[in-house]
Amino acid sequence: MDIHKLDTYAKSLIKEAAYNIKTSLSSELIIESKSEANDLVTNIDKETEKFFIKHIKSDFAEHRIFGEEGFGDDIKDLSGYVWLLDPIDGTTNFIHQKQNFAISLGIYKDGVGILGYIYNVMEDTLLSGSLNGGAYLDDLRLPKLGASSVEEAVVGINARWVVPNRYVHHEGMVNLLKTVRGTRSLGSAAIEISYVVTGKLDAYISMRLSPWDIAGGMVIAKEVGAIATNLAFEHLDLLNADSFIVSKPGLHEQLLTDYIQIKQNPAD
Repeated sequence: MDIHKLDTYAKSLIKEAAYNIKTSLSSELIIESKSEANDLVTNIDKETEKFFIKHIKSDFAEHRIFGEEGFGDDIKDLSGYVWLLDPIDGTTNFIHQKQNFAISLGIYKDGVGILGYIYNVMEDTLLSGSLNGGAYLDDLRLPKLGASSVEEAVVGINARWVVPNRYVHHEGMVNLLKTVRGTRSLGSAAIEISYVVTGKLDAYISMRLSPWDIAGGMVIAKEVGAIATNLAFEHLDLLNADSFIVSKPGLHEQLLTDYIQIKQNPAD
């Protein structure tokens, strides 16, 4: 398959989906909770995922879709072409702020990310990357990331991981916050990843993200030299939820070695 044609096709779908989302902002949202009270979904999340699925299945019948809202395929492996889609990453922001949300999309072939996209809907900016083809902010090619020390770093992290929690020993996280130059929490994994690849953040850390949150961003991150793993320094699981860190080279290992200690028993 011609990757350039697939890239053009994916970008056109993203732009049309984003237009539909923007036009929905004046209408009344139907808001539901999923796994917990703060895990929200709207009718627009669902409609956007269905929009992608309708077109992809019509034009690429052999491709499969792994989407957050569950309207795609039952994905047990990443063989063939798989589209990993979060139709609105940052749904709480979408509901409360009407900004700081994104369409996140990764296209994988036999488990390898070949195309990745993060579209900041309200800022109308598209980050894209292709395997060994570089990363772009709209039409501007992004440079490789330089090194950064912990003391100079601005890190994306949710405050809940700094207090006692089930995933990491919070004492190390407190020490990290005392050491870094600053922290940010934007409420959208895709946007926080986009900030790392464009140099606005030096690292982004989360204890639990789903494959569709990170699949597109991982393709882009690789093309600018960022390193993405889980917090055990392992390759990321793109079939199940996993911990996540993406950062500038050099900083990544220092954060995992000196500050982030995961709990062996998550119930501790």
